[in-house]
Amino acid sequence: MFPLNKTRRSKKPLILIVLLIFAVTLTGCGGADNANTGDKQKEQLTMADISWDSVKVHNRIAGFIIEHGYGYPQPEYVFGETQPMLQGMSKGDVDITMEVWVDNYEEVWNRVLKDGSVTDLGPNFPDAPQGWYVPTYMIKGDPERGIEPVAPDLKSVNDLPKYWELFKDPEVPSKGRLNNSPPGWLVTEINENKFKTYGLDKTFNLFSTGSDTALAASMVTAYEKGQPWVGYYWEPTWVMGKLDMTRLEEPPYDEAVWNDPENRGCAFPNARVRIGVHSELKNTAPEIVEFLKKYETTLDQNNDFLAYMQNNDGSADKAAIYFLKKYPATWKAWLPADVAEKVEQALEEVK
Repeated sequence: MFPLNKTRRSKKPLILIVLLIFAVTLTGCGGADNANTGDKQKEQLTMADISWDSVKVHNRIAGFIIEHGYGYPQPEYVFGETQPMLQGMSKGDVDITMEVWVDNYEEVWNRVLKDGSVTDLGPNFPDAPQGWYVPTYMIKGDPERGIEPVAPDLKSVNDLPKYWELFKDPEVPSKGRLNNSPPGWLVTEINENKFKTYGLDKTFNLFSTGSDTALAASMVTAYEKGQPWVGYYWEPTWVMGKLDMTRLEEPPYDEAVWNDPENRGCAFPNARVRIGVHSELKNTAPEIVEFLKKYETTLDQNNDFLAYMQNNDGSADKAAIYFLKKYPATWKAWLPADVAEKVEQALEEVK
């Protein structure tokens, strides 16, 4: 669980309180040089550093702006998983969560919205697709690598049986191999249902990878060799930032079909990824709430900075600076001109 940092920060030693009272008393006696200027020290904000990379980068993009543009202390990044972070945000122990994947925690999310403890500030990025992908060079070729298009008519999942031999399973060469997500993931079972609904079990084996890392590695290995590959993946991810992949078409999303566990024969719904804040922030830091209401990125930008992060020691700080320097038109649209100028000046000092 996350520490109750704000509670700890608010406690002062007794001697400090006595000294403060003494100082106020002196000011009341006419000490003009010690007059209160009205300036108020801004409180350090707490951001949920959840276990995947994109949210860590978004935290540091927003954190850089909060610190250098708005003059707050550098935010505290508290590590934890989504559900305890949402509970912490409802209590005020966490101020900001930059990525709430609503569909994964819908019951908890709806509860904290309903009780008014958390405010939904809108989408971080508007489109978070998932589905079955193939390397684009299979369809269009890649002249720079000397790769010819081997499946120029491959557009949808229904075209896969026509090309099964390209994806031949080395363990069962009489069928193709479609790479599934790891065991234990909800989507793994969904893919199994789709696989049967589309009738692919006649020409393909559904191969279960052991982990997210193994799934990504199988795609990258095939891509680097210019070989065929088909399987499940999602965006935004560093893999999609590094590789040119094409998502195969499926029948349009249909709620009734999707909710039928024996069917699932339609496109995945785009995941909803929202920015949430503790509702009291509207009173204590209204300018930060206004900034985060305008905060929105694109899928391509996320894939881009995640690929950069992968290539730079997994540093979320470096990826955040990369984003801020590469996409100034994006983040300046979130900010008043004077705040944007301060951020720009701070960026110039970052090597």
